[in-house]
Amino acid sequence: MYNLQRVIKTQDTKNVPVQNRYSSPDGWEMEYLTFPGLTKTGCVRHLFTTRTGGTSSGIFESLNLSFTRGDDRDCVLQNYDRVAEVLGITRDRIVCSDQTHTTNIRIVTKEDAGKGIDRQRDYADIDGLITNEKGLALATFYADCVPLYFVDPVREVIGLAHSGWRGTVAGMGKKMVERMHAAFGCDPADIHAAIGPSICQECYEVSSDVAEEFQNAFAGMNGTETLLYQKPEQKAESKYQLDLWLANQLWLTDAGITPEHLEVTNVCTAHNPAYLFSHRKTNGKRGNLGAFLCLKENGQLEAATQTKERNRLAREIQMVIDNAHKAGIWAGICGELGADTSLTNIFIKMGIDELSVSPGCILPVRKAIRDAE
Repeated sequence: MYNLQRVIKTQDTKNVPVQNRYSSPDGWEMEYLTFPGLTKTGCVRHLFTTRTGGTSSGIFESLNLSFTRGDDRDCVLQNYDRVAEVLGITRDRIVCSDQTHTTNIRIVTKEDAGKGIDRQRDYADIDGLITNEKGLALATFYADCVPLYFVDPVREVIGLAHSGWRGTVAGMGKKMVERMHAAFGCDPADIHAAIGPSICQECYEVSSDVAEEFQNAFAGMNGTETLLYQKPEQKAESKYQLDLWLANQLWLTDAGITPEHLEVTNVCTAHNPAYLFSHRKTNGKRGNLGAFLCLKENGQLEAATQTKERNRLAREIQMVIDNAHKAGIWAGICGELGADTSLTNIFIKMGIDELSVSPGCILPVRKAIRDAE
């Protein structure tokens, strides 16, 4: 796996999204990113692409998903085929946005399948997509802007939104939640949301007019103290560092998304230009990343099956711990399972002796252990 650079702000920072690798029977491999909270709903398949696993070359190496930046069309089509394979669908089941930094949202139906890839779109200026159609994958595109994922496992409704600074200042995230409620009756408290890989505050410098728009939009809202800051050398030119992750988090919280249902990335595109396309880092010489989200055909049934499987796994872990202790042996858990802070308290109650995790996970796990004491 590629060694991701993550932005660790506090000891509460969670390492999301997580890395995954798909190995195709045809011999190619793709690394992609997913959010554990969305996966645990059991009703969706989702991913955020990296630069790996595609067929494009040069500045588009290798998994470029843009037809409009100069890449070979056949390569891009093959790239979509590969993403579709990872999702367990075919590319004619993908529906693409038409992003122009608006807050316009489209309700997607089965008639939209394939639009933006093999079929011409009959819509324009769409930065948000929502659907309740199973087996239909929504797709939005990025190279520093913010991807927003929405999953309501109760109503079985999903949404994807592209939120650059213009969409963010205009409250794209909140408007997605409101539209899901208006169109499908979704309760914000049921919606699981994720803020995906994008440019972090350290890397995102904006002019004073942009900063002023954010100050006005978030005036009177709590938690905005760190939304903007100035480095000493920026004061003469009235430049600021803007936190798009925090801004979107504030909108989603204001819309009624609960903290336990919200995952916020700590992966910055500009920190990882060899792995993720970044417009600012490459001065625009790049391809496009993609966010994909699809309702499973048998989502609720699979969610129930996953619950039974987790219970079975918990019983097996408990049995291993008990037998190890009877033999006077320590029992430990390592890797991603050990780093899952939603399970830390359960592991402690089971009597686990050791959690072995990567360096970037130590502080969040340590805090979870202390909170459980």
